[in-house]
Amino acid sequence: MSTITKVSIDGMTCGHCIDAVTEELKAINGVQGVAIELNKGGISTATVNSTGDLDPEQIGEAVAEAGYLVVAADA
Repeated sequence: MSTITKVSIDGMTCGHCIDAVTEELKAINGVQGVAIELNKGGISTATVNSTGDLDPEQIGEAVAEAGYLVVAADA
């Protein structure tokens, strides 16, 4: 059974942003897929499918590694 986690991310503006965040999130153990709804100049939403619950701190670190900021995480 997979778990879906929605993450709100600030600062994303383009396809490169999506690629960077997707790559970092997919590197988290247990992540099976990532889909991002880009909202240029606003808050974008990442939907993360995983094999179990993810650590919000680990998600935040992955997004920060890509150069963006998690403004809210909803597990």
